[in-house]
Amino acid sequence: MTQTYDHGAPTRDHGGGVRSLRVPIPDNPLGHTLVYVVDTDRGPVLVDTGWDDPASWETLTAGLTALGTSVTELYGVVITHHHPDHHGLSGRVREASGAWVAMHAADAAIVRRTRRTRPERWYTYMTDKLVAAGAPEEHVAPLRTGPRRALPGLSPALPDREITPGELLDLPGRRLRAVWTPGHTPGHVCLHLEEDHPARLPGRGRLFSGDHLLPGITPHIGLYEDPDDTTVTDPLGDYLDSLERVGRLAPAEVLPAHQHVFTDAPSRVRELLTHHEARLTALLSLLAEPLTPWQLAERMEWNRPWAQIPYGSRNIAVSEAEAHLRRLVKLGRAEAVAGDEPVRYVAV
Repeated sequence: MTQTYDHGAPTRDHGGGVRSLRVPIPDNPLGHTLVYVVDTDRGPVLVDTGWDDPASWETLTAGLTALGTSVTELYGVVITHHHPDHHGLSGRVREASGAWVAMHAADAAIVRRTRRTRPERWYTYMTDKLVAAGAPEEHVAPLRTGPRRALPGLSPALPDREITPGELLDLPGRRLRAVWTPGHTPGHVCLHLEEDHPARLPGRGRLFSGDHLLPGITPHIGLYEDPDDTTVTDPLGDYLDSLERVGRLAPAEVLPAHQHVFTDAPSRVRELLTHHEARLTALLSLLAEPLTPWQLAERMEWNRPWAQIPYGSRNIAVSEAEAHLRRLVKLGRAEAVAGDEPVRYVAV
């Protein structure tokens, strides 16, 4: 049975020199990011920072004060992955404290690419991708004709350090090991605190799981677009492999970036593996007839009817449909229909 905790308080002491605070995500149903504060012999280290927004910054700084420290006392920042609700405030934290910022090399590469790519290039690339996926013209038209303003997260902070999978991070007096868990992003890392749980719960330490392992949400698994790279990746396959690796760790407690702390990671991993296998099987039924990625996304089961999914979220949904198609193709359970444009896929 998965144990859950009261997560109504804005700050919480988890014991053993680990605390957390909730940093709001503006206009997002997730509500907030759980930012963790890990005490070290050189000062506190943050696991993630929250969204770059004035209200979020105010909450972060006030929360650190409520926890008995301050942003100026921070020694370092470890980022689980590059998404703006995790990495967004890293630059401001570094400016205020001089703290180093660490991230896996694969996500650091995305940050560098994002910073140097002009907004016009992204809009053109997104248009081409959606057309290739079979999106209708009424969906694509705003990208062709709309204002070329900067997209959110186009100027994230460059990290100072790159995380090497398996390494013990530079947290003096602590044993925090990086576990590479690609899927949600190519460079997502979980962080295994290899110390006895302060409440002596059975298991192997505690795991800061970012978005990789959440108690009640299946994280988005989509494609990571690079306008200059045509490599065919398999992010869903990466995610499933990473899940099994985390399940074998069997931590006593999981400290995720959203929702609430929980126990019994192996059970949650089994639930997610079962969910994805069932979803892949359901998609094969839909692919009894050839479908484009857009048509498949329209027919997939989401948390609301397709007609109620906002414009931007439809782009994310199509990306997830494509990730599932790539997995099915790699497994030999689906294939592209030769000569179709836009490309359609069918079960085999």
